[in-house]
Amino acid sequence: MKVIAAIDQGTTSTRCIFFNKKGEIVSMAQKEHRQIFPKPGWVEHDPVEIAKNTLEVIAQARISKNISLGQIMACGITNQRETTVIWNKRTGKPYYNALVWQDTRVGAQAEALEKSTGSAYFREKTGLPISTYFSSLKICWLLDNVPGLREDAEQGLALFGNMDTFTVWHLTGGTLHITDVTNASRTQLMNLETLAWDRDILARLNIPETLLPVIRSSSEVYTQISAEPLTGVPLSGILGDQQAALVGQTCFQPGEAKNTYGTGCFMLLNTGEKIVPSTHGLLTTVAYRFGESPACYALEGSVAVTGSLVQWLRDNLGIIKNSKDIETLAQTVEDNGGAYFVPAFSGLYAPYWESSARGVIAGLTRFVNKGHIARAVLEATAYQTLDVLRAMEKDAGITLRSLKVDGGMVINELLMQFQADMLRVPVIRPVMIETTALGAAYAAGLATGFWENQEELKENWGKDKEWQPGMDPETRQKHMEGWQKAIERSRNWED
Repeated sequence: MKVIAAIDQGTTSTRCIFFNKKGEIVSMAQKEHRQIFPKPGWVEHDPVEIAKNTLEVIAQARISKNISLGQIMACGITNQRETTVIWNKRTGKPYYNALVWQDTRVGAQAEALEKSTGSAYFREKTGLPISTYFSSLKICWLLDNVPGLREDAEQGLALFGNMDTFTVWHLTGGTLHITDVTNASRTQLMNLETLAWDRDILARLNIPETLLPVIRSSSEVYTQISAEPLTGVPLSGILGDQQAALVGQTCFQPGEAKNTYGTGCFMLLNTGEKIVPSTHGLLTTVAYRFGESPACYALEGSVAVTGSLVQWLRDNLGIIKNSKDIETLAQTVEDNGGAYFVPAFSGLYAPYWESSARGVIAGLTRFVNKGHIARAVLEATAYQTLDVLRAMEKDAGITLRSLKVDGGMVINELLMQFQADMLRVPVIRPVMIETTALGAAYAAGLATGFWENQEELKENWGKDKEWQPGMDPETRQKHMEGWQKAIERSRNWED
């Protein structure tokens, strides 16, 4: 059996999955890494730990099904986007922990940049507003706060990357410093039209261009891997995690959309070769670029906290022992009891983009119990998705007819039904819900001829279950009004 390896370097864990030609999982291994919180709003990862875990999960996935190197036709990488790391090109050692996409330490810098330059300047060039979310200001913080780093950067000794670049660098023995267009589009440093680093932005932010990786397409043979678990295997695919899920769901036509329910929640709408500026709080981003073909673009709505809110309920409050227990607990009550949970732990993302917001639980009475809180936690994901969908329909001028969903939370049937009720469109779960890793495998396999074309990939896609909207309009309206009241109470919490 011939297989494609997919390395999925995510926010909470790293996985290696081997897929066969039908897009089915042959073998999988996963390992979590530490979430480091030095101060309120600071979120870090240890890049060395992640690099070590990456090699371990590749080896474990191979060993568990006795997969030989000769069976592995190619390898693709997908990764948590925006998470920023800078390392020394001679030693390979990071100068500091990776600053995770959720990290908000650059809030003051974002506010100052908003006043001096304004988001319109960055939106026009990069499709992104000024926010703590993206890599640009994280790079600035590292350059300004890590002793000796700026000097090394100016001398060409320091290398920046999101986790795709860091992973590639280690898998290739430090010989390849690259990224793909999807990850580059999340740094706020790449021009969407030219697909090159924007030197005006680099000069404005005082970021040396020598730090930055070479931008490549999402699907091409970059090199052969030198690291032992995959020695000699072609490295031929790189996609940011949400773009990878779009590819894994085979949303190749303009107007097709997917929503991934993971640590955060990310809806992407394919807009084809057209760059669609957003006027309703969404992001314009690169969806993928296969080989020398023109880039395909997307509108994206990013929600920071969804699955991680369930983890917070488990780890910080101890209300549940396992994440899967939340559905059982939520089913002990008929509704949310009037309680609404806005999980603005890192501010509000799309479509509000308010870094001053903070999390609130609103509408509490003595009637509310832990079942109602569990239900409010799940419903928060559906409400945030509805906010994004409304903005997306306004920007793109289309009405969504159905929504393809994937990610760890889609096994939660209570959530999926509530989501269909809120959106008033069918919600469709595919047979293969590991679409992020599958998208990376597809990118790698297309580049090496393992799969011939996009039509062959579409034949692999199959529907597992579909949820139809069934809530009466009055109840739905009441839910939406309660959510908007809660949103207002979360705003402007931080000075």
